[in-house]
Amino acid sequence: MAEPWSKSSWRSKPLRQVPEYPDPAALAAVETRLATHPPLVFAGEARNLMAGLAQVSRGNAFLLQGGDCAESFAEFSANNIRDTFCVFLSMATVLTFAADVPVVKVGRIAGQFAKPRSADTETRDGITLPSYRGDIINGEEFSESARRPDPARMLSAYYQAAATANLVRAFATGGYADLKRARHWYLDHHHPDLEQRYRDVVDKIDEGVEFLRTFSLADMVKQQTSQVDFYFSHEALLLAYEEALAREDSLTREIYDTSAHMIWIGDRTRQPDGAHVEFCRGVKNPIGLKCGPSMSEDELSRLIDILNPKDIPGRLTLIVRCGADKVGEKLPRLIRAVKGRSVVWSCDPMHGNTVSTANGRKTRPFDRVVKELKSFFEIHAAEGTYPGGVHLEMTGQNVTECLGGAQAITEVNLDDRYTTACDPRLNASQALELAFMMAEWMAAKRKKGAPIAASA
Repeated sequence: MAEPWSKSSWRSKPLRQVPEYPDPAALAAVETRLATHPPLVFAGEARNLMAGLAQVSRGNAFLLQGGDCAESFAEFSANNIRDTFCVFLSMATVLTFAADVPVVKVGRIAGQFAKPRSADTETRDGITLPSYRGDIINGEEFSESARRPDPARMLSAYYQAAATANLVRAFATGGYADLKRARHWYLDHHHPDLEQRYRDVVDKIDEGVEFLRTFSLADMVKQQTSQVDFYFSHEALLLAYEEALAREDSLTREIYDTSAHMIWIGDRTRQPDGAHVEFCRGVKNPIGLKCGPSMSEDELSRLIDILNPKDIPGRLTLIVRCGADKVGEKLPRLIRAVKGRSVVWSCDPMHGNTVSTANGRKTRPFDRVVKELKSFFEIHAAEGTYPGGVHLEMTGQNVTECLGGAQAITEVNLDDRYTTACDPRLNASQALELAFMMAEWMAAKRKKGAPIAASA
């Protein structure tokens, strides 16, 4: 029988990847203040996402999840938010049309501020300071004052998340996401071949919409194409922040983490007896679980028992991040270990494929991202299961952080526009190129006469 749960029961469990705040009283004051602030999302919205993810688990939809590695206080702007939103819309348009599948859109946005680190400290020129853990905890600047964990940053993160969510909701429902604007969503004009390919898709969609309008279905078309459902997610790493925003739903009396519609547990904090699993097992949001190369079949089964004991469709998304060279060995074993469970299988082809250049610059080769993602689709086809989603670190900005792709970025180009605070991100063209590839793989399977979905 499971132990009793409360939104603070995580505090009695082993806790990893969190800072030591120098002033506990200041931390407690911030937590108390946050607990009085309005929720960033609503329980009913989280339930709607759960229903959408349930469709993904049954093979009837596809999960597109992505956004910044870590949101930044310094780069916070309406234009950056808009550009990332446009990447989502253009990718979802390609997947929906070319692969003939509804897309559940979940952003790593409006809360993705905290980052796990491989080491607690960083040393430069003989000086050792705490590692940068995201703007919600400390500053990127390599100085003692910036790297000191500051609980007041949680309030800044909350207000930025609220403003971001407000703007994204306006984009999603206020006309910007109307399908009539689809040709304006892809904003990178540096790759004419990719841009033309996208415009060809949009032209075909326009033809279909006009065809429906000739049958006096204009009202139905407008209702289906004038706005989109868009959800927010982040890694639930800083549990003091998450607990402060955990609220009781007035309708169901269940506890939801109102910092986001979906939260996930990272590969470094997925210990079955750990604090992060403890917190996530009790909130009723959809939960993601990162599954890295060290994940064993027994551990995965145990975590599913803890996080989704009632086997609720849409509750649990398994986000595989093994790396291009290990996914072929690891993923089939994990799939076989949990066959028959109601889970969404998603692929994170980013984190397992990070490399460093000769001068120490972190990057991700686009061809390795493609290799892992293609293997993910092929393995599920061989196992008779459904490759339900993708989890990407990407941005609408024209950055040069990942090698290759349509722009053919080389190591020489990396410093042109390398602006990420943590990990390298796909730019808009690389993300759209990947969407076309996924659409082709999914459409090819449909043409063979076999549905993409099979028994879970």
